[in-house]
Amino acid sequence: MCPKMGMGMGMGESESSSQMPRLNESPDSGILNERVLILVFESLNWDIHTLCRTAAVNRRLRALAKRLLWRELCLYRAPRMMSTLTEGSQSSRMIGGWNALAKLLFFCGGCESTRHFRLSQPSPGHFVESSRFSKTSGRSFLAKNCRGDVLYVSDPCEHPTGDKQDDVGIYRGVFRAFMKSRTREFLIRRQVEFEAGVKCPYCGARVWSMTAARLIPRKSAARRLGSKDGALEYFVCLNGHLHGTCWLVPLSSDEEAEEEDDDDGDIVGSDDEEYDEDADGGSCNNYGDFQVRNGRISI
Repeated sequence: MCPKMGMGMGMGESESSSQMPRLNESPDSGILNERVLILVFESLNWDIHTLCRTAAVNRRLRALAKRLLWRELCLYRAPRMMSTLTEGSQSSRMIGGWNALAKLLFFCGGCESTRHFRLSQPSPGHFVESSRFSKTSGRSFLAKNCRGDVLYVSDPCEHPTGDKQDDVGIYRGVFRAFMKSRTREFLIRRQVEFEAGVKCPYCGARVWSMTAARLIPRKSAARRLGSKDGALEYFVCLNGHLHGTCWLVPLSSDEEAEEEDDDDGDIVGSDDEEYDEDADGGSCNNYGDFQVRNGRISI
């Protein structure tokens, strides 16, 4: 870490040479430290791995990351998407937390079999090299009566199955102002129960199965994903995070040429090589708010 982080410490405050400089509790001197941190991360293009490791140093830095750094990372790396998600909001808070949104931007949560989508084997989660999020894509996942909602959805992350089946596509997304959305209103009105045994991989909240709720426009969603009609599923959590799976089919050259070029979102990525979380035998790796065990992310 940058040695300037300790500039705001009091003269009478002792510090062990083996310990990282602590941020001063004084609100005045703390501003200087936070500015230095922001400048450091800006120079690193807000690298997700560096921020994860910084947040894992101690409780003070983890609290600072939750209060400020995750938000700054999201604003820097996906500016158009964040502008839309926070439109009309006078608060710097994000439903579900900025740390959960950062996870959603940079981490594919993997997938396991569910009652409506069966897999021969689970697919582990991993940091992504890049992902494109689009609200035009999101409209393809909204029921007809919910088309007024704003939903960003990523392109599917391809996971080979290792057998003769098609590849698994894993995708994720987020609603704007989910508490006021028509989608949530329909879920509540229809008294859809939460899906047993499934939690949001980004914030840990309970989820609704959109398959069980019969709110999946299968034709438009499958066309957007490049999937077989009906061979898909997704969940939406209490905080408006979406995660889902589908079977991907190979696209012909004509179909690839016909794909729409959406210009209403952002492409975000790690700007670094992916971490091999299983290289050490599947142990738990804690990067502040990102905790990965055997390829699965948790809080």
